[in-house]
Amino acid sequence: MRVGITGHRGLSGRLAEQVWALLAGRISTYDPGELVGVSCIADGPDSWFAETVLRHRGRLEVVIPATEYRHGLPDWHHPVYDRLVSRAADVHHTGITASTPEAHQAGSEILVGLVDELIAVWDGKPARGYGGTADVVAYAQRTGVPVRVLWPEGAGR
Repeated sequence: MRVGITGHRGLSGRLAEQVWALLAGRISTYDPGELVGVSCIADGPDSWFAETVLRHRGRLEVVIPATEYRHGLPDWHHPVYDRLVSRAADVHHTGITASTPEAHQAGSEILVGLVDELIAVWDGKPARGYGGTADVVAYAQRTGVPVRVLWPEGAGR
């Protein structure tokens, strides 16, 4: 089973803990020998998902939306990002240099094309900018990839 992730960044505190728990619960339902998690490994749900897949003994594949993508992530996330890239069984690239919303959407579209199911850590609201979680969910739905939304009941961003 090839499973991808998309989700809101900037989650903190109790909401972050709840999302971690939801991800761990969902990932535990997959057979570790058959699980391939696919992620762009941004800070937040992308990297939490990747770490949880690896702890569950699944395989990790990474999609890098742009050559400059890492530089656009928070400095504190770089060690996590580097460690996850080094643990990836395969790394996919868009061929785009600048880390723009268009590159992020292109990376997400590659990710959706690689998976059997997409997990979306999503509050159900429209994207705050092009290439946001809602755009990725809409793309998956248009292309027939099943989407499983994980969001703590009653939570807001």
